[in-house]
Amino acid sequence: MRVANINGYNHFINSCKSIRDGRIDSIVASIMVCERTNRRAPTSSLCAVGRLRAKFIDIDFLTLQYEPQPNEKYLKVIEPAHSLNSELEELIFDERLTDPIKSILSTDSLSLWTDKLNLKRPMVGSGFGWHQDSPYWIHDNEDVDSLPNVYVCLDKADKENGCFRVIKGSHKKGCLPGTCDNSQLGGFYTDKNHFDLEDCIDIEANAGSLIFFNPHIVHGSSPNESTQERRAYIVTYQHKDKPSLKSGKVLNI
Repeated sequence: MRVANINGYNHFINSCKSIRDGRIDSIVASIMVCERTNRRAPTSSLCAVGRLRAKFIDIDFLTLQYEPQPNEKYLKVIEPAHSLNSELEELIFDERLTDPIKSILSTDSLSLWTDKLNLKRPMVGSGFGWHQDSPYWIHDNEDVDSLPNVYVCLDKADKENGCFRVIKGSHKKGCLPGTCDNSQLGGFYTDKNHFDLEDCIDIEANAGSLIFFNPHIVHGSSPNESTQERRAYIVTYQHKDKPSLKSGKVLNI
């Protein structure tokens, strides 16, 4: 895992600020309109997590995840998001994201695997349980070892507003067993018998910071119990000429 604070790049910070100030609300508004007016009936499902139910809606190749009850009117995740906003799409091609990824994969060319916008609203945004990305992708990609992520902090992230958390060294163990709680997504949460919570690291970072992390690392976050936003944009890359997760289209970078 690697954290790069690029606050010295005013243009990049301004880009993050521009995305924050109004753009995200615009994206969310357009999503809501799309959901209401979509001619094809969207696919909707409810996932039980303990006593809470999280709502997932698929519209074409977009997946929308809403906060669990009683905050189910708030969007939590949009995946993919780059097609909804030109600045997000530009960000995918930014060399400050792609150059380190090219180094990680030992390649000169990339393509997009997926990207998502995480919206953790003040006093509303729920946490996310301990999980790895690789088990979620293993049935759709034959090379999950080569799907590095970069997490873009759109807001300052700290413990109070639910910053990104990882289990140190867990990426070295490959795909770990999931939980067995009989819920729809239970298998995607990592069995806690296979890692040590004492190895947890809270990654507090300023807006404009980049966090590069392995698809096998166990990670999660706590709820946003603050009055501040904690939004993030996460991009996952792969080797060139490979189709994206949701759309099946190739977007070379």
